[in-house]
Amino acid sequence: MAELPPAGRELLERIQALVPDLAAEAAESERLRRPTDAAIRMLEESGVFRLMVPRCYGGLELDLDTFLEVGLTLGEADMSLAWVACFCIEHNWMLCQFPERFQRALYAQKSHILAPGVIAPGGSARRENGGYRMKGRWQWGTGVMHASWVVVGAFVDEGTGKPPTPESLKFLAMPIEDVKVDDTWYVSGMIGTGSNDIVVDGAFIPEERSVAIIEMAEGRAPGSRLHKGPLYRTPMLPILELAASMPLVGHLRTLVRGFEERLKTHFRPGPGLMKQADRPALQMRLAKAAVEARQAELALRDVASEVMAMRERASHLQRSRWITTVAHAVHQTRGVVQEIAEASGASAHFQQHALQRALRDVSVGACHRVFDIDMHREVYGKLLLGVDTPGALY
Repeated sequence: MAELPPAGRELLERIQALVPDLAAEAAESERLRRPTDAAIRMLEESGVFRLMVPRCYGGLELDLDTFLEVGLTLGEADMSLAWVACFCIEHNWMLCQFPERFQRALYAQKSHILAPGVIAPGGSARRENGGYRMKGRWQWGTGVMHASWVVVGAFVDEGTGKPPTPESLKFLAMPIEDVKVDDTWYVSGMIGTGSNDIVVDGAFIPEERSVAIIEMAEGRAPGSRLHKGPLYRTPMLPILELAASMPLVGHLRTLVRGFEERLKTHFRPGPGLMKQADRPALQMRLAKAAVEARQAELALRDVASEVMAMRERASHLQRSRWITTVAHAVHQTRGVVQEIAEASGASAHFQQHALQRALRDVSVGACHRVFDIDMHREVYGKLLLGVDTPGALY
């Protein structure tokens, strides 16, 4: 574990104390298809959503080392809830990259915001009198069920007739009242996230509520100049990948511990009635799971450490390696979860068993576009060979 600053240690201790209570909400969250109000209230009261908010707005202004420890710990409780929490923490960082006037208005009354942040351009933004007229549908609205704001990505039509460019892809922010939340979240895993569709039909977004995604991706958005802390000069994609990976890798801690306990207490017929802990094959499976779980966690720690050391000074090659490394760790995590489920017997697949929910959650979570391992390996391989990769947000 990293040596955290005092405020980071205090926050982590609060989250560690909450893990049993947050885990107890998991089944109800899945039944509701969204985080429970009680779970979100516990997280808000802990101060975790203030983690990346600048101190000038009443935030904690903590860095990726604390984010990593907190995110992994949240993952121990419930993968779906941790997914929502980690993204909402990261989305506060995103909001602090927008122009100053909007930031100050946004945080004038509250030291954190709950908002989804959808990077995939699901609609249009047309230039109009000091702002943009928005229309479209955005999927994967993680955090929208308790949100007061939403952030979505769109290519801006400047009226020039030219095709969109990476520079024309922007994040645009609007209050929840300006959108419709469409109940579409019927999925096989990550059910408890409530990541429903966001529908916008003609909302007007002032210019101050927009920021170029390429600027955020390269650590040179308005927040990088407004706030002195190095966190705000950090490239976006490594932060996004950490946010998405920590719930999966963190929950693997719980699954490995649970697998160990299960082997100690369960018997299975074979050549006689044998305690599972005495079977060499299962001993080897446990050892393999424990080692690979640690490998995945160490990969995230290594990336977080390098990102903090390099920030916006990192080359495209280094950023690509970070992204590929995290994606690899997530795919490794999914494999370990599948192996634990396979070795845990049929009873672990009853609906009331947490392992079957974890298996479904990790299968869906690993499909996030930031974990597209084939694409990341291709880009990283090209960069290693000196081949240009135009348009990549690395």
